[in-house]
Amino acid sequence: MTHAESNKALIWKVFGILTIITIIEVVLGIYKPKSLFLTYFLGTSLLNMIFLILTLVKAYYIAWYFMHLKGEKKWFRRAIVWTLVMYISYLSFFLLYEGDSARRMMHLLFN
Repeated sequence: MTHAESNKALIWKVFGILTIITIIEVVLGIYKPKSLFLTYFLGTSLLNMIFLILTLVKAYYIAWYFMHLKGEKKWFRRAIVWTLVMYISYLSFFLLYEGDSARRMMHLLFN
C-alpha cells in the first residue's frame, strides 16, 4: 500500500466517524429524548452536554487529521490543544452559568 492509498483510507475513516457523530447529533436533535432533555447536569440538560461533547470530538478529529496536527511536534500540538481545551471549558462554563442566570432572571421578572 502506498502512502497516498493509506492517506486516502485514513481520510475515509475519519469522514465515516464524523458522519456517524453528525447523524447521532441530528437524531438526538430531532427526537429529543425526554430522559436526556429533562435531566439536568451542571446547570443544563444532559442532552446539551451530549451535544457539547460530540461537537468537541468532531472538532478534535477535524483538527487532528484535516489540519494536520497529527504530524506536528509534540510541544506544538500540546500548545494548541491545551489552549483550546482551556478556552472551550471556560466558554462552556461561562455560557451555561450565565444562560441559567438569564433564565432565572426572566422567571423573576415575568412571573
